[in-house]
Amino acid sequence: MEFTAGFTLVGGGTFVAPPPPRPALYMWAWGSNYKGKLGLGDTNNRSSPTQVGALTDWENVYAGGGTATAGLKTNGTLWTWGNNANNGRLGHGDTIDRSSPTQVGTLTNWASMGVGNGHMIAIKTDGTLWAWGYNSDYGNLGLGNLTNYSSPKQVGALTAWSKISTGYNNNLAIKTDGTMWAWGHNTNGKLGLGDTNNRSSPTQVGALTTWSSINAGEDLAAAIKTDGTLWMWGQNNSGQLGLGNTTYYSSPKQVGADTNWASASVDAFQSIAIKTNGTLWAWGANGGGQLGLGNTISRSSPVQVGALTTWSSIGAGGYHTQAIKTDGTLWAWGYNFDGILGLGNATYYSSPKQVGALTTWSKISVGYLYNLALG
Repeated sequence: MEFTAGFTLVGGGTFVAPPPPRPALYMWAWGSNYKGKLGLGDTNNRSSPTQVGALTDWENVYAGGGTATAGLKTNGTLWTWGNNANNGRLGHGDTIDRSSPTQVGTLTNWASMGVGNGHMIAIKTDGTLWAWGYNSDYGNLGLGNLTNYSSPKQVGALTAWSKISTGYNNNLAIKTDGTMWAWGHNTNGKLGLGDTNNRSSPTQVGALTTWSSINAGEDLAAAIKTDGTLWMWGQNNSGQLGLGNTTYYSSPKQVGADTNWASASVDAFQSIAIKTNGTLWAWGANGGGQLGLGNTISRSSPVQVGALTTWSSIGAGGYHTQAIKTDGTLWAWGYNFDGILGLGNATYYSSPKQVGALTTWSKISVGYLYNLALG
């Protein structure tokens, strides 16, 4: 006998059909491959997306501001690869580089990640926060000291961590109560704490409980509140805060008055965001056309990129941008060092260009001169 979703069973109750099977998600990588950070078993650069292994059980991928990379699988395991010298940023208890994904321990309860220049941060499914890698100058692991660790160490004892975003040597996090926290390097006030003092332990940013999403860049940060407003702070020499000026701010400042911001991605010099209506907006430095506006003119306020309303996810890499549309296509623009745009060449583009012909791209993570994606 066949059942349909919502069909009422004899004797009462309703049969609910199981969800459709999850589509296979392969991991792809391209751009600079210094220290094997693409995970392809070598150190050769790639100018087109190249499949990483044959597995289809990747849940998420995390490119960083340095030369190390991480990924989570659907079974909750954590995998890292790339540069591991000096500080053990890969979390394997040693300082040996890996050019292919290597599992960190045997745990199956990792939920989300953040990859910095020389350190990594992660949240487990129980809401605990963990960190490892470089820590000796700024306390960016949040452990209250300046000691490097080559294996994951728990940050405090709280089980209320919800979201994490990692910059160069700094971190932002949101708890389940909607509060925002920051720690690590604080040049240009990028922690949002009203000063430029480094923090070696998580410190609350203001007293609000309405933070919804965060994105930490190299020397700036962005956050969206539950009311859809966008807030930014930190370095602003290229107008990358979107405030119509080049003034640095060490506390969150609202960008315009719009209340329909859905997501934002920032790096050292540029910012890009999507609104709830699917439109794409960009501002900041534009020397290589990385804003996608068809020119190389920098902007200090958000400017819409084209007229499309089909943008779904984005990644800003400082020198280039990658984005996915709702139809599953992948697009890139900006500088093209080491083939980071994935277009098979080294040509710069100041307008979005489609990467290949696939329509199965699901997630994108943009790092320093390289990219990871699932599709």
